Amino acid sequence: MAQSQFPRRLATFLTGLLECVAFSGLIFGWTSLVFVLKSDHYFEDLCEQPLNLTSNSTGLTEYSAQDSKFSLIFTLASFSNNFMTLGTGYIFDRFGTTVARLIAICLYAGATFLVGISSPDTGLLLFAAFPMLTVGGVLFLLTNLQVGNLFGKHRSTIITLYNGAFDSSSSIFLIIKLLYERGLKLRVSFFILCAFSIWHLIRTFFLMPKGHIPFPLPSNYTYGFSCSKRSEGFKGTKGEEISKEEVELRQEANAPSQKEIAKTEQSDSRSFRSCVLSWRFFWHLIWLSVMQLWHYLFIGTLNPMLNHLAQGDQNLVSSYTNAFAITQLFGVFCAPWNGLFLDHLKKKYQQEARKKGFPESMADLHSTFPSLTVTSLLCLSFSICASIPILRLQYLTFILQVISRSFLYGGNAAFVTLAFPSEHFGKVFGTVMMLSGVISLLQFPIFILIKGPFQGNPIYVNIVLILVTVLSLVHPFLVSRVWRRQKELV
Repeated sequence: MAQSQFPRRLATFLTGLLECVAFSGLIFGWTSLVFVLKSDHYFEDLCEQPLNLTSNSTGLTEYSAQDSKFSLIFTLASFSNNFMTLGTGYIFDRFGTTVARLIAICLYAGATFLVGISSPDTGLLLFAAFPMLTVGGVLFLLTNLQVGNLFGKHRSTIITLYNGAFDSSSSIFLIIKLLYERGLKLRVSFFILCAFSIWHLIRTFFLMPKGHIPFPLPSNYTYGFSCSKRSEGFKGTKGEEISKEEVELRQEANAPSQKEIAKTEQSDSRSFRSCVLSWRFFWHLIWLSVMQLWHYLFIGTLNPMLNHLAQGDQNLVSSYTNAFAITQLFGVFCAPWNGLFLDHLKKKYQQEARKKGFPESMADLHSTFPSLTVTSLLCLSFSICASIPILRLQYLTFILQVISRSFLYGGNAAFVTLAFPSEHFGKVFGTVMMLSGVISLLQFPIFILIKGPFQGNPIYVNIVLILVTVLSLVHPFLVSRVWRRQKELV
């Protein structure tokens, strides 16, 4: 890495981390915000006692209509978080970083402004605001993931770190909740968030590229507002200083083309269509969708679940809501371990691939196997704990949930990066997120099913979802099988 470029790259990395942790995944702090919205009497007109309420009723059923409104808002927001990623991925691939980030800033500023001017009488504005907020946040994340390319062999660590920061940004709504309890109005908090759009603009023009950050990174690559010329190629000029790390990265990028089998693999996966129709894409979609549905359903229904387990004690509900939000903050510390693990295994399997004479791209793919497996097992443990109706056990559920989700999104981005051609990253990432978003729409009918026919008892739904979660283990098994078959052929 050129020493003259190091300060700029470090600033890009640190400000990108701050952007992801403070602005990109705000919607996942929904449980904290729902507590504030209920305290501000949003949709409270739906909480009127039914005329036929009997003396045997618990009194909690009167809030089902209000909870349904909040659940629907979160369902639409989480759906937008995934579904719109295909469009945003295409925009990022086609028009570059600056255009994508300007769209993100407009969506983010518009969303925070709408929440700021909303009131209980204009609560319908929330249906537009939060989908806008999530799409803007995903674009912030998507444009920041390429920052890993600036740091060579550590890029998987940085990708997973940024995804962990995306999870941790849910703690921002906890801060808003705590400030609200100390007298700061909700609208003031969101106007402050809206004002940060100026900071996003400054970062876009001074610390981000106009197009894309290439990988491997040419030693003379520059970016930012002050740079009139950018190097996008891989050739250095005569006498140019090339680091040992860059030599290894170039060899890593070119090695597969030196093998006949690598040529075959590249021709099979060169087009975007062949990527989407491959078995690895299909099973990765199942892997992501099943576990993501669990996380969305848990976050979207946590407030009514805590109300039920705490028997309506709002002090207990507030305490557990804070505990959940605090655990989310640690997502940024959990995710990098997944990336470090991936980087270490990738280096190990690449060395083995060179010795045995088959593509290093296959070694990259196999390095994701342990990450995929551990993530599935973590989600399975989280789902089992979440299904046991014991209030104190939810502390363990919160811990497992944040670790599982950090591994899920970090592993997802890393897998797409390593398993598919880099020129299709935005489109493949967007497609898998879009399709998993369609599946995430199931959370609202599941919520209605629990509240209606099952009378608030989610045990039967949870058992079915736990069984479906076991399907996610098929994906790492198939990834590992490709490696084993190749070893048998050598």
